[in-house]
Amino acid sequence: MLLTSFDPFADQLFRRPVTPPFIGGSVMGMDAIRGETGFELRFDLPGVEPDSIEVTVDAGVLTVSARRSQEYAEGHTPFIRERAMGTFRRRVSLSDAVDADKIEASYDSGVLTVHVPLAEKALPRKVEIKTSAKPEIAA
Repeated sequence: MLLTSFDPFADQLFRRPVTPPFIGGSVMGMDAIRGETGFELRFDLPGVEPDSIEVTVDAGVLTVSARRSQEYAEGHTPFIRERAMGTFRRRVSLSDAVDADKIEASYDSGVLTVHVPLAEKALPRKVEIKTSAKPEIAA
């Protein structure tokens, strides 16, 4: 069973992906988690060397690319090959509510985590309610 929630703000913030998650028969799975000050995107990249990962933001599009190389000894030929090799790329369209200058990324245990903070103007804030002054009645 797949559980999802409807969040109109998140749906606008992360519009439909520019590219689908299936790239050349492979999948770069992604979870998007909303926090108080932004989003955390987690990409599955098992077996990928950290040096081959690149995260860029250009014209409102976040792009994650990585490369997994085949590792076969000389004279070895794959008998069964189910692990995808090559270059993987995933693009996610961002809205203006994101502070693109403060996006950060880290990689640990095969998971790339990208922190996407909201711009100050998009953060929730309390609105002060003003009341009109009532004239004093002299008795």
